[in-house]
This record gives sequence, structure tokens and C-alpha cells, in this order.
Amino acid sequence: MFILLTVFSLSVILYIRRAKLGKPLFIRKIGGMEAVEEAVGRATEMGKPVLFIPGIQEIDEIQTIAGLSILGRVAKITATYDTPLIVPILYPMAFAAGQEVVKESYLDAGKPDSYKKDMVKYVAGEQFAYVAAVSGIMFRERPAANIFMGAFYAESLLLAETGQSTGAIQIAGTANPHQLPFFIASCDYTLMGEELYAASAYLSKKPVLLGSLKAQDLMKIILVLIIAFCAVAITLGWDQEFFYKLFLER
Repeated sequence: MFILLTVFSLSVILYIRRAKLGKPLFIRKIGGMEAVEEAVGRATEMGKPVLFIPGIQEIDEIQTIAGLSILGRVAKITATYDTPLIVPILYPMAFAAGQEVVKESYLDAGKPDSYKKDMVKYVAGEQFAYVAAVSGIMFRERPAANIFMGAFYAESLLLAETGQSTGAIQIAGTANPHQLPFFIASCDYTLMGEELYAASAYLSKKPVLLGSLKAQDLMKIILVLIIAFCAVAITLGWDQEFFYKLFLER
């Protein structure tokens, strides 16, 4: 375990250093993230807002943090294009964090005057009351793009089907495997599992995030090789005595 932790730590440091030096780090394309700017551009052309939902969990849920991170990038694009943004949030702490994320993104884009507090809305405090409220927003405001990024449960199909009925382009992402079929069926693009966590690094291109992501991928490869080797060793009956004779006996 100590060896694996050491390898992981050194990998993170190495990849972050490479990224800071401007050396390219390959990350495969994530279709949903490639489509974000296209979706915002479509909303801009149509003069309609973008709806972003960072999941329905509190701020202590890692998927909510990932969703808010993606929200920051999306808000920066909407600020650049002067596109209206609607962010309905279920819980108070996540609501406060969402306000700060959007405000910071508008400042970074050089459009502080375009930021409005009511872009991020506190909506309801219960799961299906939230769904009803957001569905109402979809029908009234008719957003041209709906982006769902975070933890979703029974409400996923209700939200996605409502959005599809309004003709919006939809991009979804969740690490809850039991909700993925509903998003795949109802959305134009879907981020599956760990793609949600990789999306923030993919969009921001920050060296720290890219380095951590590449180091995680390296560790996964190492762990898969270790598991495969152990499986072969057990299958062939290579026990402790076999390795002792192989490496230590002369």
C-alpha cells in the first residue's frame, strides 16, 4: 500500500509539473463537454436562457461539487455570450455555493455588471416539489439548453422528459449508474460515471486538475495489471513458496 501511495504521489507531482511547463497531456474527448459551447451558442442565437441543474444533493456530496465546478465553466461561457442563465438549486448550502461560483465566473469573464443574483434560485426543499417547480420553469422560460450535472435519483426521467418536450438540447452527467439509462434515452449527450469528475479538468485545463486526473488513470492501469497478475497466479497455483523458490533460492 505504501508503495502504491508513493507511486501515486510522485505521478501527481510529475504530471502537474508537466502541465505547468506547457507540455501536452492527452485526455480523450468527452462528447458532452465538447457540446457545451455549442449548446450555449444555440441558446444565444435563439435569445433563450440556459438551464443548469447541479444535482439535487447538498454541498457535502462529491457529485454536487463536480456539478458546481462544471457550472463555473458554463457560467463563464454564458457571461461571454451575454446569454441568460437559470440555476435552480434544492438545498440552501448548495444554493449559496452556486451563487458564489456564478458570480466568480462572471467576474473572471470581465462581465460583473451582467451578473444578477436571481440567476441562481433557491427552489423548494423537497425532491418532487423541486421537480414540479423546475418543470414549470422549463415550460415558462423555454430554455434552449438544459444541462444536468450531479447526483440525480427518481426525478431524472421527469426532468429530462420535460426538457425534451420543450425542444431543448440536453446534456446530462451523473455517477449514479441506475439513472444513466433515463438520461441516455432523453438527452442528446450523457456523461457516464467518472466522466462527470473528469469534466471539470477537461473544461478548465488547470494543471493541478489535469495532473491529478492523469495520475489517477496511471494508478488504475497499475491496479488492473496487479489484479490480472494475481488472478493468473492463483489460477496457476503460484503460492508464496513458488515465489520464494523463484526469487530467493539459488
